[in-house]
Amino acid sequence: MHQATFDRCAPIGEDDAEIRSALQEADVPTLMAALVHLTGDASIVRGDIRPSSDFFTSVADPQSGISAEHQALFRARAFDALVAYRDGGGRLPPPPSRELVQEMVSFLIGQAVSHEYVDFLIAELALNGEDPYAEPIDSVSRSVKQGFHVVVIGAGMSGLLAAIRLREAQIPFTVVEKNADVGGTWFENTYPGCRVDSPNHMYSYSFEPNDWPQHFSQQPVLHEYFSRCATAYELRDRIRFNTEVEEAVYDERTKRWMLHVRTPDGRREALEANAIISAVGQLNRPRLPDIDGRDTFKGVAFHSARWEHQHDLRGKRIAVIGTGASAFQFVPEIAKQAGEVVLFQRTPPWLLPAPDYHADIPAGVHWLLNHVPFYAKWSRFWLFWRTAEGLLTSAAVDPTWPDQARSVSAANDLLRMLLTEHIKAFLSERPDLLAKCTPQYPPGGKRMLLDNGTWLQTLQRDNVRVVTDSIVEITPGGIRTADGFEYEVDVVIYGTGFQASRFLLPTQVRGRGGLDLHAHWNGDPRAYLGISIPGFPNFFCLYGPNTNIVVNGSIVFFSECAVRYIMRCLKLLLEKGHAAMDCKPAVHDAYNEKIDRGNLQMAWGTPNVRSWYKNSKGRVTQNWPFTLREFWAQTQAPNPADYIFT
Repeated sequence: MHQATFDRCAPIGEDDAEIRSALQEADVPTLMAALVHLTGDASIVRGDIRPSSDFFTSVADPQSGISAEHQALFRARAFDALVAYRDGGGRLPPPPSRELVQEMVSFLIGQAVSHEYVDFLIAELALNGEDPYAEPIDSVSRSVKQGFHVVVIGAGMSGLLAAIRLREAQIPFTVVEKNADVGGTWFENTYPGCRVDSPNHMYSYSFEPNDWPQHFSQQPVLHEYFSRCATAYELRDRIRFNTEVEEAVYDERTKRWMLHVRTPDGRREALEANAIISAVGQLNRPRLPDIDGRDTFKGVAFHSARWEHQHDLRGKRIAVIGTGASAFQFVPEIAKQAGEVVLFQRTPPWLLPAPDYHADIPAGVHWLLNHVPFYAKWSRFWLFWRTAEGLLTSAAVDPTWPDQARSVSAANDLLRMLLTEHIKAFLSERPDLLAKCTPQYPPGGKRMLLDNGTWLQTLQRDNVRVVTDSIVEITPGGIRTADGFEYEVDVVIYGTGFQASRFLLPTQVRGRGGLDLHAHWNGDPRAYLGISIPGFPNFFCLYGPNTNIVVNGSIVFFSECAVRYIMRCLKLLLEKGHAAMDCKPAVHDAYNEKIDRGNLQMAWGTPNVRSWYKNSKGRVTQNWPFTLREFWAQTQAPNPADYIFT
């Protein structure tokens, strides 16, 4: 079986000139942390040369305020250290102590961190060389494991991860996948311009790093990565493709689940399982807007998540409804060939400046990530802080802040001003677009999108028009707005998102006493830790309710934490000889009260903001409102007192 390349670092065979050349591309704060490992010299993080302690400076400046002179100094020190490392046979000094790691983290982010946070980072960055999410379950005999079977629903990022860990633990499993291949969202979404919008070195399995071609790679590259993982970890023979789970019913007598699936040839077949891991995600069922006349349109119409590539869009008049993450990526591409693009916008997105959004990773950076010990690990942390954890406080609500409609705190208002300046820099000569493209809600209230100027430049094209009047009707020939004007178009593309709050549709799930999950939730999905639901024993969710992230991190991190927790649940069942575990309602309810309080204290929970994060009742059903460390800590292992065992 494929072995994880968890602690990969290739030996250095390059000559001095090649090393010097690669170092010119280095992120110096990251390089300084790696130098501590290379040299054992703690003074590197104790001197006066330090990254800026201002978070926004560290985001705006790749070198975080370190002067050109000081950059050159540390590139020279790194050159000497790497030559010595190469010529000395690749030997490193003793690893830094836990206390020194704490200093290194504080040095990078410009503030003191707790011991708990350091424990989290040592594990997450695998500074001790161990896989923090593996759960081999060696304490349970093979014969006991063989009597236990798990069905994983979905072969996207989370489902493959669950399968990898089940295979490592030697627990029998079957993956049921409705599509013809693995990859989930990276198989289904093939619209022009589709790419990941989390930094790729965070959006990958911790145990399977990749030499990504771009900072934010495109859909084919992401699909190839997950496809390669499925093959390398020998999962394909355990995946039933083109098969959809229609129903899952818990049998209280046998303490097992019966699943009814629709096979590729249309037959209905039964599968039995001791446990189910639902890895269907939140964003996999497209949502079409409820607009009068939608079905009367005579031209071509489709949702961006189900792109119809057979249509030639060259010279066509195209209406795009929605300005969310998908439209943000495909509109610049179709505008290059369309006769006209009419973009119907309800509310504009906040744009986070990302100059490297479409950029290739320079050859020198590839070399550093693959050859310099611990450079990739500290680079991952630096990305994690600048694009994730460090940004969370700017979305927190200060209840004493006077103007809650436009910003929710002093930090949030500073972020609003910085993001507004980014928009103004591109639209200074288009006051009409500036008014339309400047959000009037707090940053973080809705999903923020990464922008290198492409979006704002596209909106200024002669063949692109932004319409903010509300749509009242779709006609056979186009779209009519509230001002009475009808826009005649040949194609309508819906960039209107997904049925995010309708988890697990269309699968029917029935738990103890025949309890119907969808009726039980009634459009208001909740789960303990986003994983367990009372009344549904041994039914575990990945990317479940309130595990989405807005400003802090990659969903891969959440899935790794949740899969580790589920594996430890299975270990608990097998070690103790229990048939099933069911979350206690009181534990579930107290947890969700905490989540609700937390979301109300974040920009996305404020009452004046509408988004897909909220359900029809106005409750935030999607988002995690706390730090990544807190999610990591709470999913370390199940507390047996939280469950009823049978």
